[in-house]
Amino acid sequence: MNWSKQLCVKPGHAVRLTGYPTDWTGNFKDKDDARDALAGNIARMDQLQNLLYAQRKYALLIVLQGIDASGKDGTIRHVMTGLNPQSCVVSSFKEPTPAELAHDFLWRIHRVVPGLGEIGIFNRSHYEDVLVVRVHDLVSRDIWKQRYDQINAFENILTQNNTVILKFFLHTSRDTQRVRLQERLQDRTKVWKLSPADFAERKLWNDYRQAYEEALSRCSTPAAPWFVIPADHKWFRNWAVSQVIVETLEGLKMKFPKPTFDPAKIRIP
Repeated sequence: MNWSKQLCVKPGHAVRLTGYPTDWTGNFKDKDDARDALAGNIARMDQLQNLLYAQRKYALLIVLQGIDASGKDGTIRHVMTGLNPQSCVVSSFKEPTPAELAHDFLWRIHRVVPGLGEIGIFNRSHYEDVLVVRVHDLVSRDIWKQRYDQINAFENILTQNNTVILKFFLHTSRDTQRVRLQERLQDRTKVWKLSPADFAERKLWNDYRQAYEEALSRCSTPAAPWFVIPADHKWFRNWAVSQVIVETLEGLKMKFPKPTFDPAKIRIP
Protein backbone atom coordinates (compact mmCIF):
# COMPACT_ATOMS: atom_id res chain seq x y z
CA MET A 1 0.00 0.00 0.00
CA ASN A 2 1.11 3.54 -0.77
CA TRP A 3 0.72 5.02 2.71
CA SER A 4 1.66 8.49 1.55
CA LYS A 5 -1.40 8.49 -0.70
CA GLN A 6 -3.58 6.92 2.00
CA LEU A 7 -2.78 9.57 4.62
CA CYS A 8 -2.51 12.58 2.34
CA VAL A 9 -5.13 15.32 2.22
CA LYS A 10 -6.16 15.55 -1.43
CA PRO A 11 -5.57 19.03 -2.83
CA GLY A 12 -8.83 20.92 -3.08
CA HIS A 13 -10.53 18.60 -0.58
CA ALA A 14 -12.57 20.23 2.19
CA VAL A 15 -11.36 18.69 5.45
CA ARG A 16 -13.71 17.83 8.30
CA LEU A 17 -11.62 16.33 11.05
CA THR A 18 -14.56 14.45 12.53
CA GLY A 19 -14.27 12.21 9.49
CA TYR A 20 -10.66 11.29 10.25
CA PRO A 21 -10.25 8.65 13.00
CA THR A 22 -7.66 9.46 15.65
CA ASP A 23 -7.19 5.86 16.82
CA TRP A 24 -6.75 4.06 13.48
CA THR A 25 -3.76 1.68 13.36
CA GLY A 26 -3.76 0.54 9.75
CA ASN A 27 -2.74 -3.08 9.30
CA PHE A 28 -1.12 -3.35 12.72
CA LYS A 29 -2.73 -5.03 15.73
CA ASP A 30 -0.65 -3.38 18.42
CA LYS A 31 2.69 -1.79 19.31
CA ASP A 32 4.59 -5.09 19.20
CA ASP A 33 3.22 -5.82 15.74
CA ALA A 34 4.64 -2.51 14.44
CA ARG A 35 7.97 -2.64 16.27
CA ASP A 36 10.04 -4.19 13.48
CA ALA A 37 8.43 -2.02 10.80
CA LEU A 38 9.32 1.16 12.70
CA ALA A 39 12.88 -0.03 13.33
CA GLY A 40 13.24 -0.84 9.64
CA ASN A 41 12.03 2.61 8.64
CA ILE A 42 14.42 4.33 11.03
CA ALA A 43 17.33 2.35 9.60
CA ARG A 44 16.21 3.14 6.05
CA MET A 45 15.92 6.85 6.88
CA ASP A 46 19.56 6.81 7.94
CA GLN A 47 20.56 5.39 4.55
CA LEU A 48 18.39 7.86 2.66
CA GLN A 49 19.69 10.81 4.65
CA ASN A 50 23.20 9.81 3.67
CA LEU A 51 22.16 9.80 0.01
CA LEU A 52 20.43 13.17 0.40
CA TYR A 53 23.55 14.68 1.97
CA ALA A 54 25.90 13.20 -0.62
CA GLN A 55 23.86 14.18 -3.65
CA ARG A 56 22.93 17.68 -2.41
CA LYS A 57 20.22 18.00 -5.02
CA TYR A 58 17.26 18.16 -2.65
CA ALA A 59 16.41 19.45 0.81
CA LEU A 60 13.73 17.92 3.00
CA LEU A 61 11.48 20.06 5.21
CA ILE A 62 9.31 18.22 7.74
CA VAL A 63 6.55 20.26 9.39
CA LEU A 64 4.92 18.96 12.58
CA GLN A 65 1.69 20.54 13.76
CA GLY A 66 -0.93 19.48 16.27
CA ILE A 67 -2.72 20.56 19.41
CA ASP A 68 -0.94 20.44 22.77
CA ALA A 69 0.07 16.88 23.74
CA SER A 70 -0.46 15.55 20.22
CA GLY A 71 3.14 14.30 20.16
CA LYS A 72 5.31 16.72 18.22
CA ASP A 73 8.24 16.35 20.62
CA GLY A 74 7.73 12.59 20.86
CA THR A 75 7.73 12.22 17.09
CA ILE A 76 11.03 14.06 16.84
CA ARG A 77 12.54 12.02 19.64
CA HIS A 78 11.43 8.58 18.42
CA VAL A 79 11.26 8.90 14.62
CA MET A 80 14.27 11.12 13.97
CA THR A 81 16.48 9.26 16.43
CA GLY A 82 18.61 7.66 13.72
CA LEU A 83 19.31 10.83 11.74
CA ASN A 84 22.78 12.32 11.63
CA PRO A 85 22.71 15.74 13.36
CA GLN A 86 25.44 16.93 10.99
CA SER A 87 22.80 17.58 8.34
CA CYS A 88 19.58 17.74 10.37
CA VAL A 89 18.29 20.77 12.27
CA VAL A 90 15.18 21.08 14.46
CA SER A 91 13.57 24.52 14.70
CA SER A 92 10.82 25.40 17.17
CA PHE A 93 8.53 28.39 16.74
CA LYS A 94 7.08 29.98 19.83
CA GLU A 95 5.75 33.47 20.45
CA PRO A 96 7.49 35.83 18.01
CA THR A 97 10.27 38.05 19.33
CA PRO A 98 10.19 41.84 18.80
CA ALA A 99 12.71 41.44 15.98
CA GLU A 100 10.51 38.83 14.29
CA LEU A 101 7.41 40.98 14.68
CA ALA A 102 9.23 43.77 12.87
CA HIS A 103 9.25 41.63 9.71
CA ASP A 104 6.65 39.77 7.68
CA PHE A 105 5.37 36.58 9.31
CA LEU A 106 7.39 34.31 7.00
CA TRP A 107 10.74 36.01 7.68
CA ARG A 108 11.64 33.89 10.70
CA ILE A 109 10.61 30.76 8.81
CA HIS A 110 12.64 31.34 5.65
CA ARG A 111 15.78 31.98 7.69
CA VAL A 112 15.87 28.36 8.89
CA VAL A 113 14.68 26.48 5.80
CA PRO A 114 17.15 23.61 5.19
CA GLY A 115 19.77 23.89 2.48
CA LEU A 116 20.31 21.32 -0.25
CA GLY A 117 21.43 18.02 1.27
CA GLU A 118 19.88 18.87 4.64
CA ILE A 119 16.79 17.89 6.61
CA GLY A 120 14.91 20.57 8.53
CA ILE A 121 12.27 19.70 11.11
CA PHE A 122 9.80 22.35 12.23
CA ASN A 123 8.20 21.87 15.64
CA ARG A 124 5.24 24.16 14.92
CA SER A 125 5.73 26.43 11.94
CA HIS A 126 4.44 29.27 9.79
CA TYR A 127 0.98 27.73 10.23
CA GLU A 128 0.80 29.23 13.71
CA ASP A 129 -0.03 32.45 11.88
CA VAL A 130 -3.34 31.00 10.69
CA LEU A 131 -3.96 28.98 13.88
CA VAL A 132 -3.17 30.61 17.23
CA VAL A 133 -3.20 34.06 15.60
CA ARG A 134 -6.68 33.36 14.27
CA VAL A 135 -8.08 31.75 17.42
CA HIS A 136 -6.86 34.56 19.68
CA ASP A 137 -7.68 37.43 17.27
CA LEU A 138 -4.08 38.64 17.28
CA VAL A 139 -4.54 40.14 13.83
CA SER A 140 -7.65 41.03 11.87
CA ARG A 141 -9.60 38.47 9.88
CA ASP A 142 -8.62 40.23 6.64
CA ILE A 143 -4.94 39.72 7.44
CA TRP A 144 -4.98 36.06 8.40
CA LYS A 145 -7.30 35.23 5.50
CA GLN A 146 -4.62 36.48 3.09
CA ARG A 147 -2.01 34.24 4.63
CA TYR A 148 -3.25 30.97 3.14
CA ASP A 149 -2.36 32.16 -0.36
CA GLN A 150 0.88 33.66 0.92
CA ILE A 151 1.85 30.36 2.55
CA ASN A 152 1.06 28.45 -0.63
CA ALA A 153 3.15 30.86 -2.68
CA PHE A 154 6.04 30.59 -0.20
CA GLU A 155 5.96 26.79 -0.22
CA ASN A 156 5.73 26.78 -4.01
CA ILE A 157 8.92 28.84 -4.20
CA LEU A 158 10.67 26.31 -1.95
CA THR A 159 9.53 23.28 -3.93
CA GLN A 160 10.51 24.88 -7.23
CA ASN A 161 13.99 25.16 -5.74
CA ASN A 162 14.15 21.46 -4.79
CA THR A 163 12.94 21.62 -1.20
CA VAL A 164 10.65 18.65 -0.59
CA ILE A 165 7.97 19.56 1.96
CA LEU A 166 6.09 17.07 4.14
CA LYS A 167 3.50 18.52 6.52
CA PHE A 168 2.14 16.28 9.28
CA PHE A 169 -0.94 17.10 11.33
CA LEU A 170 -0.86 14.85 14.41
CA HIS A 171 -4.53 14.13 14.95
CA THR A 172 -5.59 13.26 18.50
CA SER A 173 -8.93 13.12 20.26
CA ARG A 174 -9.94 15.45 23.08
CA ASP A 175 -10.05 12.49 25.46
CA THR A 176 -6.50 11.51 24.52
CA GLN A 177 -5.30 15.04 25.17
CA ARG A 178 -6.95 15.01 28.61
CA VAL A 179 -5.24 11.73 29.52
CA ARG A 180 -1.84 12.95 28.36
CA LEU A 181 -2.12 16.27 30.18
CA GLN A 182 -3.10 14.42 33.33
CA GLU A 183 -0.11 12.10 32.96
CA ARG A 184 2.19 15.10 32.61
CA LEU A 185 0.77 16.64 35.77
CA GLN A 186 1.78 13.50 37.67
CA ASP A 187 5.21 13.06 36.06
CA ARG A 188 7.98 15.27 37.44
CA THR A 189 10.02 14.71 34.26
CA LYS A 190 7.23 16.20 32.16
CA VAL A 191 5.28 18.59 34.36
CA TRP A 192 7.81 21.33 33.64
CA LYS A 193 6.46 21.42 30.08
CA LEU A 194 3.04 22.56 31.30
CA SER A 195 1.69 26.01 32.06
CA PRO A 196 -1.76 27.29 33.03
CA ALA A 197 -2.11 28.50 29.44
CA ASP A 198 -2.18 24.89 28.22
CA PHE A 199 -5.40 24.25 30.11
CA ALA A 200 -6.90 27.53 28.94
CA GLU A 201 -6.13 26.55 25.34
CA ARG A 202 -7.99 23.27 25.82
CA LYS A 203 -11.20 25.25 26.27
CA LEU A 204 -10.71 26.51 22.70
CA TRP A 205 -10.69 22.99 21.22
CA ASN A 206 -13.48 23.64 18.70
CA ASP A 207 -11.94 26.92 17.58
CA TYR A 208 -8.62 25.21 16.92
CA ARG A 209 -10.32 22.35 15.10
CA GLN A 210 -11.99 24.81 12.73
CA ALA A 211 -8.70 26.65 12.21
CA TYR A 212 -6.89 23.42 11.41
CA GLU A 213 -9.63 22.30 9.05
CA GLU A 214 -9.27 25.46 6.99
CA ALA A 215 -5.47 25.30 6.97
CA LEU A 216 -5.53 21.66 5.85
CA SER A 217 -8.17 22.39 3.22
CA ARG A 218 -6.55 25.53 1.82
CA CYS A 219 -2.89 24.54 2.02
CA SER A 220 -2.61 20.88 1.00
CA THR A 221 -1.16 21.23 -2.48
CA PRO A 222 0.48 18.80 -4.92
CA ALA A 223 3.81 20.48 -4.17
CA ALA A 224 3.44 20.59 -0.38
CA PRO A 225 0.83 18.10 0.86
CA TRP A 226 -0.63 17.75 4.32
CA PHE A 227 -0.82 14.33 5.95
CA VAL A 228 -3.35 13.63 8.69
CA ILE A 229 -1.68 11.19 11.09
CA PRO A 230 -3.88 9.27 13.57
CA ALA A 231 -1.99 10.01 16.78
CA ASP A 232 -3.94 8.53 19.68
CA HIS A 233 -1.51 5.60 19.59
CA LYS A 234 2.03 6.95 19.78
CA TRP A 235 3.56 3.88 18.18
CA PHE A 236 1.33 4.14 15.10
CA ARG A 237 1.95 7.88 14.86
CA ASN A 238 5.68 7.22 14.80
CA TRP A 239 5.43 4.48 12.21
CA ALA A 240 3.12 6.46 9.94
CA VAL A 241 5.36 9.55 9.92
CA SER A 242 8.45 7.42 9.27
CA GLN A 243 6.69 5.53 6.49
CA VAL A 244 5.71 8.68 4.62
CA ILE A 245 9.26 10.04 4.94
CA VAL A 246 10.77 6.81 3.62
CA GLU A 247 8.34 6.55 0.70
CA THR A 248 8.96 10.18 -0.23
CA LEU A 249 12.75 9.99 -0.13
CA GLU A 250 12.79 6.70 -2.03
CA GLY A 251 10.62 8.36 -4.68
CA LEU A 252 13.41 10.86 -5.38
CA LYS A 253 15.51 8.03 -6.89
CA MET A 254 18.68 9.47 -5.40
CA LYS A 255 22.13 8.19 -6.29
CA PHE A 256 25.58 8.77 -4.88
CA PRO A 257 27.52 11.24 -7.06
CA LYS A 258 30.28 9.86 -9.24
CA PRO A 259 33.83 10.66 -8.07
CA THR A 260 35.65 13.46 -9.88
CA PHE A 261 38.70 11.20 -10.34
CA ASP A 262 39.45 7.60 -11.26
CA PRO A 263 39.75 5.66 -7.97
CA ALA A 264 41.58 2.84 -9.80
CA LYS A 265 44.49 5.17 -10.51
CA ILE A 266 45.00 6.14 -6.88
CA ARG A 267 47.89 4.47 -5.07
CA ILE A 268 48.11 5.09 -1.35
CA PRO A 269 51.76 4.80 -0.16
